[in-house]
Amino acid sequence: MTSRDTSKARTRVPVVMRRLLTHEVRALYSLGLWALRRRQVPEGNLAVAYTGPQTAMMYGLLFVSLVETVMLALVIPWPLAHAVLLVVDGYGIVLVLALHAACVVRPHLVASDGSLRLRYGALFDLAVPAAAIVSARVERRHLGRGLVAVDPDGVLDLSVGGQTTVRVELAEPVAFTRPLGRKGAARVLRFHADDPRMVVAALDTVR
Repeated sequence: MTSRDTSKARTRVPVVMRRLLTHEVRALYSLGLWALRRRQVPEGNLAVAYTGPQTAMMYGLLFVSLVETVMLALVIPWPLAHAVLLVVDGYGIVLVLALHAACVVRPHLVASDGSLRLRYGALFDLAVPAAAIVSARVERRHLGRGLVAVDPDGVLDLSVGGQTTVRVELAEPVAFTRPLGRKGAARVLRFHADDPRMVVAALDTVR
């Protein structure tokens, strides 16, 4: 590794850590909103839920975490270790809940002017102007890829549970930022919506 590469690595690490901390704080804030049954949906916007495919998985993960915490408490005989594990596991459970809560209180949005805002909890946020949207249609795809993936052809997949249900064609590429800070651009957006027909109808009606 050259000195230039080392310098780049040093400048990137703090940025990644700052973004992770920001995501965590926003998720914990979202947990409070969720408990109060509030969502971050401006007046006049259509809220589009997308948590359907991951809800069962999230609660399953919470159950496994709770069982693990109890089992470790029974197996490990040292009180100090009990306390440390309880704090670590407890915070892990809170973070899982916060991640799901962030997705619930930050749905996708279709504004009254026809603009589209794609979100995934506190991790991803992409605003698409109405003038950039050419067409929208229901298109169900099972991808088996990560949360944010971009094809060489400029197709952005924002999947939930490895699937997308809506395809939006754009007049020109829109820029976006990945959860850890990398930049990208896409001319086709594929994302998941629990009710894809509602999203497509809303976008078509405005256009």
